[in-house]
Amino acid sequence: MTTATSPQVLNFVGGHWLTPTSPAGIALSNPATGEPLGHSPAGSGAEVDAAVEAAHAAFPSWRATPAADRVQFLFKLKALLEDHLDELATLITIENGKTLAESKGELRRGIENVEVACGIPVLMQGYSLEDVAPGIDEIMVRQPLGVAAIITPFNFPLMIPLWFLPYAIATGNTVVLKPSDRVPFSAARLVELIHQTGLPAGVVNLVNGGKPAVDALLDHPLVRAVSFVGSTPVAKYVYARGSAGGKRVQCQGGAKNHVVVLPDADPETTIKIIADSAFGCAGQRCLAVSVTVTVGEARSWFSESIASAAAALKVGNGLDAATQMGPVITAASRDRVVSLIARGEGEGATPIADGRAPANGGGGSFVGPTVLDGLPATSSLMETEIFGPVLSVVHAGSVEEALQLIDRSAYGNASSIFTSSGAAARQFRNAVSTGNVGVNIGVPAPMAYFPFSGWKGSFFGVMHAQGRDAVEFFTDKKVIVERWPREWSRKF
Repeated sequence: MTTATSPQVLNFVGGHWLTPTSPAGIALSNPATGEPLGHSPAGSGAEVDAAVEAAHAAFPSWRATPAADRVQFLFKLKALLEDHLDELATLITIENGKTLAESKGELRRGIENVEVACGIPVLMQGYSLEDVAPGIDEIMVRQPLGVAAIITPFNFPLMIPLWFLPYAIATGNTVVLKPSDRVPFSAARLVELIHQTGLPAGVVNLVNGGKPAVDALLDHPLVRAVSFVGSTPVAKYVYARGSAGGKRVQCQGGAKNHVVVLPDADPETTIKIIADSAFGCAGQRCLAVSVTVTVGEARSWFSESIASAAAALKVGNGLDAATQMGPVITAASRDRVVSLIARGEGEGATPIADGRAPANGGGGSFVGPTVLDGLPATSSLMETEIFGPVLSVVHAGSVEEALQLIDRSAYGNASSIFTSSGAAARQFRNAVSTGNVGVNIGVPAPMAYFPFSGWKGSFFGVMHAQGRDAVEFFTDKKVIVERWPREWSRKF
């Protein structure tokens, strides 16, 4: 079967593609054209149970497979992802709407995680100490948990599954992947490629659906760990329900990311980088800048320049090489973003770039790049994750005042400062209350060998995605204390 061209969304359980038995869920369409793409299933407890049982059955033999042998499948997967990069990028663009360049960038980030997970024979090693007491040795080893559920959002259909899946299977766990019901086809194609590596049946399973499928995974007694990325309200729900069931849970939530621009920042570079951050992927990424805080005289040049940069962006179908920004995911998302722009204007902001009526509206869910200047610090939009191409601009008198604005936010995903002052940058990075920090960087996305951090309402859990944190999350530590008296050995 070829899921990439099929209008039917299928599950993959125990090495077999299966037609869902649950009712039809949401209708799918191309965000740029409105063209129908099929339906996602609603999902059911029975479908989830079949996938979890398959993963549970595969676990004993997969766990016993040497780590050096497990990662051979990831080496093969990396090669397949490279070989199919253009095809996968096109598929992401069709069902998500982002530009081809953005889709390829997403895949590159995902492939980085596959590469890092190939180092599990080193990353998973424990440690030991001889003679912790006379004749007694102590050893710590890491062992896999069992079945891991991975629940991913629509905005990065392949990168975010690859934040988790390679580490989970490399450390010896088996997986049930539940992708967003908005973008099921990219995940299905990924699982097809995983199957082509020869990975044993049941090690990776795919189940589709909405909330019924999520709840079934959170409640299933055989699921030992849950990885989730999505909005903060849903992240709180997943973390609470999964933890109540005794599972290990990591939940990346929403964001309201700030950048602080000082008067000594280079205007041309600053504008370009912030525009790319705010409007890239139509603002639908958890590291997109949402609020720019201009400090002092930076106000005099920033607002007009960012408005010009926003107005100059070409909005359209991501498959068009000339397009610089695609649509948001659905018409409902477009309407929500438009209504939030109106709310910001009603609360005192001036839309110096207004994308509520883009010229190329057509049949897609387009919102143009928008800049709301002078948004009051008391506006409700300061605490609202818009998740669209909307940049709010507020003004502060000092770095300290800007830091206070960020500290008041319920979110803590990312922040950045633009300056040529090393002292100001050091002050900012030391004091700011976010988990990812950039200095003259618009999207401070950690490389795969660093954790994707997040604080406050942007993350629930202890260990983050990627790198060493991922190894810690997907393994349990076992400590062994040994004594072998010599007089016992003489008996044999």
